[in-house]
Amino acid sequence: MFAWDARDLNEEQAAAVREESSVFLIACPGSGKTRTLTYKIAYELSRRTDKRIVVAITYTHRAADEIQERIEAMGVDTSGLWIGTIHSFCLEWIIKPYGVYLPELARGYRVLDRHDRELLLERLCAPYSGVSHWDCDYYFNESGYHLGCADAWKHEALHQILQEYFRELAAARQIDFELILWHAHTLMRDQKHIAPLLSQVFSYIFVDEYQDTKQIQYSLLAAILRAGARRTKTFIVGDPNQAIYGSLGGYAISLPEFRALAGIPIEEMALSRNYRSSNRIISQFSNFNVHATTIEGAGVNASFPSMVSYNRQIAHTGLHDELIRLIQVSLAAGHAPEEICVLAPWWTLLASTTRKLVAMLPDQQFDGPGLVPFSNDSDNYWFKLSKILLTESSPGMLVRRMRWANEVIDDLEDFGVDTSPLTPRLLLRECNAIAISETDGLAYLHQAFAILFGRLGVDLDSFPPLIEHHAAFFRSSQARIAKLRQAGASYINDVSFFKKVFRERTGITVSTIHGVKGAEFDVVIAFGLLQGMVPHFSETTSHAAASKLLYVVGSRARKHLHLISEVGRPQGRYGSYEPTKVLAACMFGYDTC
Repeated sequence: MFAWDARDLNEEQAAAVREESSVFLIACPGSGKTRTLTYKIAYELSRRTDKRIVVAITYTHRAADEIQERIEAMGVDTSGLWIGTIHSFCLEWIIKPYGVYLPELARGYRVLDRHDRELLLERLCAPYSGVSHWDCDYYFNESGYHLGCADAWKHEALHQILQEYFRELAAARQIDFELILWHAHTLMRDQKHIAPLLSQVFSYIFVDEYQDTKQIQYSLLAAILRAGARRTKTFIVGDPNQAIYGSLGGYAISLPEFRALAGIPIEEMALSRNYRSSNRIISQFSNFNVHATTIEGAGVNASFPSMVSYNRQIAHTGLHDELIRLIQVSLAAGHAPEEICVLAPWWTLLASTTRKLVAMLPDQQFDGPGLVPFSNDSDNYWFKLSKILLTESSPGMLVRRMRWANEVIDDLEDFGVDTSPLTPRLLLRECNAIAISETDGLAYLHQAFAILFGRLGVDLDSFPPLIEHHAAFFRSSQARIAKLRQAGASYINDVSFFKKVFRERTGITVSTIHGVKGAEFDVVIAFGLLQGMVPHFSETTSHAAASKLLYVVGSRARKHLHLISEVGRPQGRYGSYEPTKVLAACMFGYDTC
């Protein structure tokens, strides 16, 4: 039985871990949500009395890796754990074994690469004035697809574009991420035996970040729980105040609604102690608390004398000088570069800003999800293999690389390759033996892939799906590098930069608000807090949308928080952007710095 030291968990966390019933856990920022989830998974794995599997569904692959590694570090056997994103879950447990029942999937399929999706939509949008691929986001619920674009005048064109988009995907036997969910839902709805079978396979279904879950995803999970009739339990955790994916269909379901959907008893519990931020920072972001939740400062930073500033005077032309000043002040105060984060609502703002920061602070490194120099499509086979080839063999990386090697071998088998002679250790040994002097990152990977497959005796030309993944990976990577170089990151294609991607975070983080969810830093500097950006121009009437974004921004900070609504940023023919109304109206005693 997995046990823990009494100091590892507070009473709220321990109660949630020990609870025998299914749990609906509302967790405030910095409350140890991931720790509680990890301990609960470890606890249930250690109590398994049969061969049933514990499933954990996370919002990102990175979160899945982090949780699994924490559990393994505790010495708990994870052979009975499946962990991954909802899309991976649907592919692995619904579409792969049961897709033959759907005509759209029966003859095979390929998941469309994000870059190829963008190119396809760009082509389809070209005949329509004022419509771009950015407008083409959509999501499914049980009744069909819904547009993410709030501009009603574009809807007729978007429906025509998407109808052609779906037609072309079907002709090419391709599916995108939303179609993964739709086909999984269709299979579960029409093949009544699937949900009962899965309920017999799974003893527990964990859901992280439930506030970003879509209606069709809730329906899929609830169907399994309902079929399990209490034999399959759930542990669902999140923070409704951080539900910032509403335009893509994500929402925080209420407990009564989820109980009715799942048809099983579910206990409501809460984590209310924030161990991350100072009381001053908590009091600032609590102004944007949309769902009334209790937050109590309880960590070592609770009484820290935080600097919380809001600058509405700086001109957008002087913004970079101000960002440099705030970074330098933070560094001089002893904060490590890794503990400083620069945020903006849109990546387009960060691209030009990062270029200037790199030039103005040549002694500092910058890191962030937008600076990944190659295709980061986590479902692409060659992306998975690149993780192994770009990381060094070391004791600290062994467990992680072994897991990646297992995934790569499993995928090879799915592509039809005979993997019987291949073991994870053999694959790692062959990868470690590759020595290439090439300094260009993409050329390095191209050569490494060819050398490895030669050593493994696999003829790539014999496996067309692998070739398709290969082409998609390099097309996407080349386009990504071109954009980053155009934005001023001339160094981005160097192999040394490629090898930084899968290491621990180094340097000052630059990220969008959406990209930084789940992270925390000593110092957070956020700019672009402007009406039409926070909230997005499609949600400018939504007080709640802006509040949730501001809540996420503030709750990332441990010690210092600097907010900026720069003056004079052009808004096309509409003049200049104004400060975010919700933020400007907030009465808080900001510091001058």
